[in-house]
Amino acid sequence: MSSGRFYGVGVGPGDPELVTLKAARLIGSADVVAYHAGVGKDSNARRIAADLIPAGAVEEVLRYPVTTGPTDHPGGYAGAMQEFYEESAERLAVHLAAGRTVVLLAEGDPLFYGSYMYMHDRLAGRFETEVVPGVPAFAAATATVASPLVRQTDVLTVLPGTLAEPELARRLADTDGAIIMKLGRRTFPAVRSALAQSGRLEHALYVERASMPAERWLPVADVDPATVPYFSLIVVPGDSVHEEPTGRRQVAPAPEASTPGAEVLVVGLGPGPDHWITPEVSAALADVEHVVGYSSYVNRVPQRAGLQRHVSGNTVEVDRARLALDLARRGERVAVVSGGDAGVFGMASAVFEAAQDPAYADVAIRVLPGLSAVQAVAARAGAPIGADFAVVSLSDRLKPWAVVEQRLRAIAEADLVLAVYNPASRSRTEQVVRAQKILLEHRSAETVVVVGRDIGRAEESLTVTTLAELDAGSIDMLCLLIIGASSTRVTAAGRVWTPRYVSE
Repeated sequence: MSSGRFYGVGVGPGDPELVTLKAARLIGSADVVAYHAGVGKDSNARRIAADLIPAGAVEEVLRYPVTTGPTDHPGGYAGAMQEFYEESAERLAVHLAAGRTVVLLAEGDPLFYGSYMYMHDRLAGRFETEVVPGVPAFAAATATVASPLVRQTDVLTVLPGTLAEPELARRLADTDGAIIMKLGRRTFPAVRSALAQSGRLEHALYVERASMPAERWLPVADVDPATVPYFSLIVVPGDSVHEEPTGRRQVAPAPEASTPGAEVLVVGLGPGPDHWITPEVSAALADVEHVVGYSSYVNRVPQRAGLQRHVSGNTVEVDRARLALDLARRGERVAVVSGGDAGVFGMASAVFEAAQDPAYADVAIRVLPGLSAVQAVAARAGAPIGADFAVVSLSDRLKPWAVVEQRLRAIAEADLVLAVYNPASRSRTEQVVRAQKILLEHRSAETVVVVGRDIGRAEESLTVTTLAELDAGSIDMLCLLIIGASSTRVTAAGRVWTPRYVSE
């Protein structure tokens, strides 16, 4: 007997008339119709498709063991759900193995925040499977409020309301239009706070039970959090939709003369963890109106009401600096952010470079120090930079490689500990090999080398090796190298240190 066919069928957001013709045909010819249901609740997907289910079809109710309440499962909520999905998949597999056609109903679209995907993961590799798209809830919600969501080059972001409040606020500030899913009485207060912090609350619209008989919508600011059900979401129209754009990405032309007291702050955020940001920097960021920088650094700054974020790529440092200087000339309070210390291969130098333009002569530049990556790696290793040391970037984007080689040879001959920034990238894979070869011309093969990767983050690793054994192919843009001097030592416990004294 041949196996049956498995269909994941989207039935739309609630109105039975929004079920597609294909979905209706497949439901009407199914041997088995399956659907998920909450604890003590009827299935909304089944309600939508009720008139389409054939009288002779077997119905499989896949009832969740837990939703938001506690569970006594030894694996907690995650363990209980994992076991539930495994058992549900096997129930459907029995029908499929017997040659029956199985249709699993999914509210909205099957692959959009739905439970169908967990069955798909477990069954699509075993049985012939087809996914039938459905109208997602947010499409019905935007139709309900009759407001354009995004147009032209607006960026739309779909966000779960279960995100941590600071992260949700940051992402709302960084996009044009947004949809916030997965609401409820518990999450709604934090979602509304995130909207306020990101400056998006004014135009945000709350939609409940879109396309269903009980649908309603109103401004988010007017919603009673105690009344918010799961079948609700928030529509945040894109900036271009409003007659008066928010201007989060718009900068007016700089005035001919700088505002008195104009100043740009340049701050270092440290190499990773928030607790490595200095109190001075935190206080400064809490007071500025604009944050300018490379996306991964700007993303680390908590969003709050009144803060505008200006994100740019990683190779336009001087343009980024000019933007900050122009903002300051207008009298705005602005901070340029860098990872690590802004003065160590960071944005401080780029700001001073841009400020050479006479137009910025009256704009003050104040640099606030941060913990540098070399300090973080050295601390993890022990004390490898306890004596004289040098710092070099292997990037040849701003200087010829011949200059890098000359400096490496000079440092090697001077027997200095060497910290290497930017050792590799996706497009630069040979520099580490070349540097290793140059250093071996002047240093012992047994010279101690420390490789710090993503130090300060959950994925961090620290490797202690030698110059000869260094695996150049394993080095990437997340690494920083510390190459010891001839006096650098390794303790029995694997700690690296360099004596402060030099023997004659």
